[in-house]
Amino acid sequence: MRVLGIDPGTLNLGYGVVDEEGGEMTMVVCGVVSLPAKVPVERRLSSLYKKLCEVVARYRPDEVAIEEPFVAGNARSALAIGRAQTVAILAAANENLPVSRYLPTQVKQQVTTYGGSDKEQVQEMVRLQLGLDQAPQPSDAADALAVAICHIHQRHVERLLAGSK
Repeated sequence: MRVLGIDPGTLNLGYGVVDEEGGEMTMVVCGVVSLPAKVPVERRLSSLYKKLCEVVARYRPDEVAIEEPFVAGNARSALAIGRAQTVAILAAANENLPVSRYLPTQVKQQVTTYGGSDKEQVQEMVRLQLGLDQAPQPSDAADALAVAICHIHQRHVERLLAGSK
């Protein structure tokens, strides 16, 4: 299974592609689409959409996993992230790819076993789980890989539960 993980944002959108076969996970690619804040939001969203469509076309994921916006203190920030999330969902839906969404605490719990982990802990656990020499940089790319890893773990649990019925 190949999973595209996305850490949405209108200024920095992280993406990461992870392959899973026989219980082994391998990073295919990760990166960040960075756009200047001075560019109007509608142009940034268009650019994000085009770039995500390119990533989907090039790496052909089987499924897409997207982090949900964290709403706690800043509604304006959550709205911007929600817009980027919608663009990511649209890019996946146009290719008929299944989309799953995960809260940041779910991702951290699955990847580090602690829902309150900081960015450095997430980066290190992503490095370990993917067998990388160095932690993925920048943190937005590592977060996207963490979302993909979370999804793979979740699918594994679902398969186990389905088999026990």
